[in-house]
Amino acid sequence: MPRPQLDLPESFLFETELTVRVSDLNYGGHVGNDRILLLMQEARVIFYRSLGFKDEISLEGTIGQIVADATVLYKSEAFLGDTLTVKIQIQNLTRFSFDMIYLLENKVDNREVARGKTGIVCFDYSQRKVAAVPAILRAALGH
Repeated sequence: MPRPQLDLPESFLFETELTVRVSDLNYGGHVGNDRILLLMQEARVIFYRSLGFKDEISLEGTIGQIVADATVLYKSEAFLGDTLTVKIQIQNLTRFSFDMIYLLENKVDNREVARGKTGIVCFDYSQRKVAAVPAILRAALGH
């Protein structure tokens, strides 16, 4: 089976830094594959907060988001104490969803650690069903 591919955008909308913690390490002594998804989530929440939202489930009223799918491509190791630069871009915005693209790099040497994508679907938590991307979020994203 061929490995998945994930092309990176030419530019990114947002950038933040995260430090690798001991809880991010696996028995191999480097960031575990499962932790990359958690680092992406943490960066996503920081991104939403930078746009003025409380978190990812409070985008507008009872409308938040769910992650419908995720792809992670691991490129190199990251270790305890490393500072990772996490960049985010939005692609494929539709009425109900969009893709969030991530690039995780080691801040010291700009070595790519991982790249990822999450398929985001807006969700009305009070009605328990898919909802349109709120206008306030579209505006914050420049769409």
